[in-house]
Parts: sequence; structure tokens; C-alpha cells
Amino acid sequence: MEQVVKFKNRNWDVAAIMQFPKDFDETKKYPAIVCAHPISSCKEQTSGHIYGKQLAEAGFVTLAFDASYQGESGGEPRFLEDPAMRVEDFRCAADYLTTLDYVDENRIGVLGICGGGGYAANAAMTERRFKAVGTVVAANYGRVMREGNYTAGAAIHTLEAVAAQRTAQARGAETKIIGYIPNSQEERIKAGMNDIDIREAVDYYKTPRGESPNSPNRLRFDSLDKVIAFDAFHLAEHLLTQPLMIIVGDKVGAFGSYRDGYELFNKAASQNKHLHVVQGASHYDLYDRPKATNEALEHLIPFFKKNL
Repeated sequence: MEQVVKFKNRNWDVAAIMQFPKDFDETKKYPAIVCAHPISSCKEQTSGHIYGKQLAEAGFVTLAFDASYQGESGGEPRFLEDPAMRVEDFRCAADYLTTLDYVDENRIGVLGICGGGGYAANAAMTERRFKAVGTVVAANYGRVMREGNYTAGAAIHTLEAVAAQRTAQARGAETKIIGYIPNSQEERIKAGMNDIDIREAVDYYKTPRGESPNSPNRLRFDSLDKVIAFDAFHLAEHLLTQPLMIIVGDKVGAFGSYRDGYELFNKAASQNKHLHVVQGASHYDLYDRPKATNEALEHLIPFFKKNL
């Protein structure tokens, strides 16, 4: 069973999908899991309709939401990628769950995919209502943007460009909107982008495999100053103490989720922490390919059942 819901962040609505276990009875108490989508994604893709759906089938109430400023959620300006507000979305999701009589407020967990995994880990450091943390191909988006495909000085170059764009906008220029990824494989090839993560991102987001109108591949360029200054894993060695399950694939690409998974594992203060490598799986295999996602869920489901 699926229900469309909204909850507040500041003065706007965050749009979400709630999914429920089979034979759901609202007079009973259930553990709940907040599910966070990747960078540029939306609730209708992997976070809601793959992981959220299967976790609900396993007995959890799940809440998959669109980030503020994106998808069907409110917030202005549109297409903003603001790490501080992305993390606040998680806290607001926890607020909402605690208002539901059928949710056991002492058994709320969080799961994030790709950039949503980095945000989930970051949120859990200060949101202690999250009692267990799962990540799938978690990426530290700030690290990705700082490295700029490993080009020396890329972060400073981007920050200088953002500064110039903000000046132009302050003087009346139109907002600059860019894409997260190429809009087609032809565009990708023309740009000389041959990395596996870029190839498969285009295949996932820009074809019927995963495309959604709520994931339009649009990003405010002047978001990038906030992203570059963000480190999803900052203070994890002090504050991330909850049980932790990290899933990565062993096909390594430019987004660095394999590397980030190990960094998070090594850095987290959690005493109860696990890292599972899905052999033969790429970053995007773990979005929706049944062989890879089923293996991930074979570890995530018992982890959450034990710790929630």
C-alpha cells in the first residue's frame, strides 16, 4: 500500500511517498525507515520504488521524500542543491513520523542512496531519533565536486565562476541552470565522458529505465559554492555512533562511492558497523538491477530488523 503525503520544512511542503507492510494495521506500532534519493533523483526512482517498496514488504513503514527545492517538494528558488537544507529535510521527516500513532518513535531508521547516503550519514550524526543507518553506494557529494574529476584547482575555478555568476545575477542576468549529467549518450560522447558512472547515469536517468518528470536534470549553478564547502563525513568519528550498514559495488567509477563507503566505514564511531561489497555490481546496478539490489537488501533488511 502506498500513500502520498506532505510534511513541513520551514514554511513549505516536502512531498513524500509512504509505503506500508502487507496487512498493515494502523492500531499497531511499526518500525519506520526514512529513504533518501540520490543527487538529481526523486522519490519515484530508487529510494521509493526500489528500496522503500521492498523494505515495506519486509515489515517497515517507509517514507521516501523529494529534497526541498526539487521534485514535487516546495521551496524557492527551484533546483537548488543546498546541503544544509537537505540534512534538515531528514530532521523534518523524523518530526513527521513521530506524529503518526502507528510509528514506533523509538524504532526509526534512515537509508540513503548515492548522495542521499552521504546526507543520511551526516543527518544521523545530529538526529538521534535515527537509531540505525544504512547506505547504498553512498557518495560524499562535496568531495566529488571539490575534486572536479581530479583536475588540479577545479574547486577554486568553480568557486570563481560561481562568484562571477552571482555578480551577474545581482545585476539582472538570468539564473544559470546546468545539468548534473549529459542529456543523452550522444552528448556524453561528444563531451568525451567515458567513465562507467557517467555512462550508466545517462542510461538510468535519461531513458525509460529510470527517467521521471520529477528528476529533470536541472541544477542551479550558484548552488555549487554550498556543495563544495560540504563534507558529508565531517565529525563522523565523533558523532556517528548508531549501528551502520554500508553497501557498495566493486565496479569503481568516477563518483567514488566505493572509496567513500570505505572512508565512512573507517571513520564512523559506530561500534556496530558493517560494510558489504556486492561483487560485479556498479554504482547504478545498485539503483535498480534486481540481482544487485536484492543482494543489498539481503543485508539491509536483517540489519534494520535487528537494530530497530
